[in-house]
Amino acid sequence: VQLQASGGGLVQAGGSLRLSCVVSGLTFSTTAMGWFRQAPGKEREFVATINWRNWSGGATFYADSVKGRFSISRNNAKNTVWLQMNSLKPEDTAVYYCAARQGIPSRDYLDYPDWGQGTQVTVSS
Repeated sequence: VQLQASGGGLVQAGGSLRLSCVVSGLTFSTTAMGWFRQAPGKEREFVATINWRNWSGGATFYADSVKGRFSISRNNAKNTVWLQMNSLKPEDTAVYYCAARQGIPSRDYLDYPDWGQGTQVTVSS
């Protein structure tokens, strides 16, 4: 199983970034996907998750801290999940990880057995 995350970078506060995660080696269409982040000295925290359904049929869940600013989506034909991040704040600075699990979405990172390598997002004030 491989998860390849990309799209991170340096952006000013108020800006936007779109993270991508391409998955191989598992049945993507039956896999729930999640995005998590980890800032220096902090625990890994939940950002967003989406169930296995494609496009707008995928149920989505967000951390309160990103609700209304971030959007998770997927395309099962492309084995890809995205995290659109708008109105970025300095406190969003972290390494962002995509993760996969069979079954229903979860906010707990311990429920995800498969992880990408992470992509750095830095938001300057």
